[in-house]
Amino acid sequence: MAVLKEPVKIFIVQALACRDRPQEVVDAVRQEFGVDIPLQQCAAYDPTRPTCRKLSADLKKLFFDTREKFDAGLIDIPIANKHYRLKQYQKQLERNSRNTTMSLKILEQAAKDVGGQYTNRQEVTGKDGEPLHPPANVPLDDYIAAREQLKDEY
Repeated sequence: MAVLKEPVKIFIVQALACRDRPQEVVDAVRQEFGVDIPLQQCAAYDPTRPTCRKLSADLKKLFFDTREKFDAGLIDIPIANKHYRLKQYQKQLERNSRNTTMSLKILEQAAKDVGGQYTNRQEVTGKDGEPLHPPANVPLDDYIAAREQLKDEY
């Protein structure tokens, strides 16, 4: 196993706390720091796994603090959360950086997601945010007369 410097350990702990898979973290460490580490060594930095034995208290605290902050932006179903989807778009964009067409489609998808195109939000106010005006009260006699007139026409 490789001996890792403190910045690499912090990077691994934070990435695992953000629910990245160990293989993704190994690839990211290789890309960011130029260090090849085995999958088992990476997984040993996750205190929620039984393989984590000798992790320092500082790194455990960092892991759980980062996990708490990360989860504060997420709900139980990650794909339903915009933060998670944008993170996945970013990963796909990095993987497909040489494919211009795919990159543009990913960017378009992310822009639509951020712009709220995929929401079921409905405006429950009147025009320009003004309150809705209830329908005017019509006297009963006028209502009956209008109703009779419509019945006669049809």
